[in-house]
Amino acid sequence: MVTVTRPRPSIPLALPQPRRVAVIGGSRTPFARSDGPYATASNQDLLTAALDGLVERYGLAGDRVGAFVAGAVLKHSRDFNLARETVLGSALDPRTPAQDIQQACGTGLQAVIAAANTIALGSVDSAIAGGSDTTSDAPLGVNDELRRILLAARRARTTGARLKALAAVRPRHLVPDIPRNAEPRTGLSMGEHAAVTARRWAVSREDQDLLAATSHQRLAAAYERGFLDDLVVPYRGLDRDQNLRPGSTVEKLARLKPVFGTSDPNPTMTAGNSTPLTDGAATVLLATEEWARERGLEPLAHLSLYETAAVDYVDGDDGLLMAPAYAVPRLLERAGLGIEDFDLYEIHEAFASQVLATLAAWEKQGLAPVDRTRLNVAGSSLATGHPFAATGARIVATLAKLLAEREGPGRGLISICAAGGQGVTAILERP
Repeated sequence: MVTVTRPRPSIPLALPQPRRVAVIGGSRTPFARSDGPYATASNQDLLTAALDGLVERYGLAGDRVGAFVAGAVLKHSRDFNLARETVLGSALDPRTPAQDIQQACGTGLQAVIAAANTIALGSVDSAIAGGSDTTSDAPLGVNDELRRILLAARRARTTGARLKALAAVRPRHLVPDIPRNAEPRTGLSMGEHAAVTARRWAVSREDQDLLAATSHQRLAAAYERGFLDDLVVPYRGLDRDQNLRPGSTVEKLARLKPVFGTSDPNPTMTAGNSTPLTDGAATVLLATEEWARERGLEPLAHLSLYETAAVDYVDGDDGLLMAPAYAVPRLLERAGLGIEDFDLYEIHEAFASQVLATLAAWEKQGLAPVDRTRLNVAGSSLATGHPFAATGARIVATLAKLLAEREGPGRGLISICAAGGQGVTAILERP
């Protein structure tokens, strides 16, 4: 057989122009406190519930979506292919491709960004993004010494050698390795890091409690007016976020004792102005306008721009959760906007102190003060809770619907801090 070698074309491929990415809607489980109603639910269980809620709401049963991008922060080894296994257990066409992604608390928003990029670049016309986390079903690792003993026993070539290796096992080796709520580089928990930032930025206890109480009151109002009826799918006996305290007030929160930064002369961070450990999942449907139009679906908003940042919280002066203080100014510069040019702001409430420190940092850089009446108007993480990888998708779906309610053009800013000194930010717009 003669092989014919054809000359390569010298003209570059004509790549399509980026397409606008529409946010069609979202679906999430109610968020539950750790070791509560979802104590026996896995990441896959939760993510499948959120995904199937989206599939049912938008009539996607049996459809092959272009991509499913999702992730979790706390994962078992069995969850190595979480997104794909979730698709296979859902009502979607099993031929829907899927991939996992992870960036700590920014996972959900990064999943949205990754899915949106595949649409913008013309690879697919539709995609679903999301995330799930459960601290109730957190993976327990094998003690590292025991792991080395077991590996040595596996490598042994004779029964005697295996028994000799296993004879080194001691009772202390049977203690499991529990996931730590601490940064590997510093040994401090996220709450302790936030307490350091609160002290540096002189964030008061009163301001933190006011932000927390407002979050609960606004989330309660959002549920009462039916805003969340098409965003939350009931699951395992819950139809509302379990952490929600409708009667929360500054006076009630003031009674709580500090739990972070307690070595400080005047500690300010309590369980009431910090997010609790939470279980839950959330998803968002993204598409081109043409794909939506063909199915009679109305886009809520469009994802316009995004920006990520990281800070040196180990050897530098920046706090662990302060990367959005840098990401947002860069995002605004790229967009040619001022921070006052937004109708709504969605800032993830990992801790009330972190939100307030971020606002102060923006102002210190010359940005205008954020109008608090436009900030987290339907409540946020202090009230809903914070299943790490689910928060980004929750925020995107919430903001998109809030913009759609405005009956006219609107623009919203998203800011999410993440472990490891990272931050993910984005702009949603409604033309």
